[in-house]
Amino acid sequence: MSQDKLIKLICQNCKRVNYWSTKNKKSVERKIELKKFCKWCKKKTIHKEGKK
Repeated sequence: MSQDKLIKLICQNCKRVNYWSTKNKKSVERKIELKKFCKWCKKKTIHKEGKK
């Protein structure tokens, strides 16, 4: 796993970094947006790809 493919997923409610993931930047051009569990909000929220 190379470092340039790592992205961080940030909760849109509390703005904390909860997850790290990878993506293929050649095939996926838009920002990733997933619904994941936030341990600080204690519920499922939208997590968007953040800046490095």
